[in-house]
This record gives sequence, structure tokens and C-alpha cells, in this order.
Amino acid sequence: MADKPLTDRGSAGPADPWVARFLQHLATDRGASPHTVRNYGEALKDFLNWHHAERRTAPAWAQLERDDFRAFLRHLGRRQRGRASTRLVFSALRTFYKFLIRHGQAGTSPLTNLSLPKREKRLPQFLTAAQMVALLNAPLQPLTQPKKERAAGRPPLAIACYRDTAIWETIYSCGLRISELCGLRAEDLDWSAQLVRVRGKGRRERLVPIGAPALKAIENYWRLMPRQPAGAEAVFQTHSIKSGPLSPNLLQQRLKKYLVLAGLDPRLTPHKLRHSYATHLLNAGADLRSVQELLGHAHLMTTQIYTHVTTDRLKQAYDAAHPRA
Repeated sequence: MADKPLTDRGSAGPADPWVARFLQHLATDRGASPHTVRNYGEALKDFLNWHHAERRTAPAWAQLERDDFRAFLRHLGRRQRGRASTRLVFSALRTFYKFLIRHGQAGTSPLTNLSLPKREKRLPQFLTAAQMVALLNAPLQPLTQPKKERAAGRPPLAIACYRDTAIWETIYSCGLRISELCGLRAEDLDWSAQLVRVRGKGRRERLVPIGAPALKAIENYWRLMPRQPAGAEAVFQTHSIKSGPLSPNLLQQRLKKYLVLAGLDPRLTPHKLRHSYATHLLNAGADLRSVQELLGHAHLMTTQIYTHVTTDRLKQAYDAAHPRA
């Protein structure tokens, strides 16, 4: 059975041929992640549904005006959409209009100079060094429990426990996004130089150092496999009936289990390990530009949010230690 158009997936809303072409362009020409394509598709679907309900017709993109989008913005406000979610919707619309203009389907963008709600200033959450140690030790805990305690539940699969240890060690050692971790290939590891080739957003590649503990954890994991991965095979694999690359959803589920074992907040996501990596580097004196390159951020401004975290910690240390604070 042929795949449905991208705009129709999971929705009974109206379809638009130019939206479908745009999403295909993001996926194939721009190298956007499935997560980005899905989010942009949902954002454009929201606008299409609203326009159809309000105007009873499909939007004529070249004829829409700024007031149309102001009305849509008010609609999102009435639905109590958060500021971050609203900004994402309009980011998708702006990028879509650039695509329309390049293809001669619109002369200008009606979204230019449209005022949006300001960003919420939220500092990134991160784990302390001690909390990270507790999390990194958690996957092997079930293997050390007495047999009597393990008998009550399903016995843990040793290879999965060693794999998960290697996963969290690698994310924390390299500051990887979860999609980058799932996309790691055996050929990306340079064991002698202790480097990893990472494929990031927009198909950008970067080399990042990987620590000895992470490499040792991968080595211990691979020893339990019937055959070590090679070439383009995934570094981290599933170990059910059929092996293959891991999915981000599975990693989310596994992390929740280990956070509970480590006595940490189970709502934390794998991305918080990346936040921890960046924060710990800056706290130890790494310069901002180097951290930007290690994280694969296209813009320094994205990395600068971590300086707020480290500045707060410096202020706390100052207040606690300085006699004239």
C-alpha cells in the first residue's frame, strides 16, 4: 500500500498540495529530521484546519494578508497554546512562505514583522555530576540483585543492561542528541583517536571526543553480541526477535526506568543528559565557542543559554564564600 501524503498522516483535516511538496522538500532536500518534519506538518495542518473552519475554503497563499495571520494568532491564544508552541507554528509558516516565494507561488510573506509572544525564559535542566554517576550505574543494578529478588519479576537481559550503560555513557561523554545516538554507525567510531563522527541536524557532520569510560562500556556491550557491528551497522541495537537500530521512543522508556532506579525525577528526558554535558563543561572552564562546536549548534546564541546556568552557580558560590557578599 502506498504511503499517504505527509499532510494526511494521522489527520482527517484538509490537504494542500504545496504543503505536501514543502514537507517533502524538508525531508529530502533539507535533510530535516523526522521529528522536525512531523512538527512542521502539524503546525501547517493547524493553520489549514483553522482557515477551512473560518473561511470555508482552502487558503490562497498569495492572497493572504497579515490580518489573516493575526486572526489565527488570536485563535491559538483562545486555545491557550503556550508561547513556545505558538512560535513553532509561526516558524513553520515563515519557512513555508520562503519555499512558496522561491517557487513563484507568493510574491512576499505576510508574516514579515508580525509580532509574536516573547519566548519564555526557561533555563535548561541538568543533572549534577553525582546524579550522573548514579544514573550511569543504574542499568547494571538489576544484574547485581540477589536471585530471590529477581525471581519476582522478569529476569533482566544482560546484553540490554550493558547496552544501556554504553548508551548513557556515550550521550554524556559526547553530548549527543537522541537522534544522533540512534544514528551512530560502527564506522563512525575512531577507537585509537577516541573520536566519533556525528551526523547532526541538517546533515551537518562533526567530530567529537569520546571518553575512555564510554569506549570501554561499548566494548563490554559488543563482547556480548554474537557478532560485533561493522561498517554502516548501528552501534546500539535492539535485542529482541530481530535486531536493528534503536528508536528514540525505546530510549525514552528505558531512561525512565533507570531514573527511578537512581532515585531521580522520571520525567527527565535524554536531552537533559546533553544539557548536563554542556553545563559541566562550562563549569569546568571550557570556552563557549568550543562547547558550541561540540554540541553542533549552528548559532552561538543557542549555546549561550547554558551561561545563565553557570552564572547562577557562580553567584551562589560567591554569596556563600565572599565575606562582603
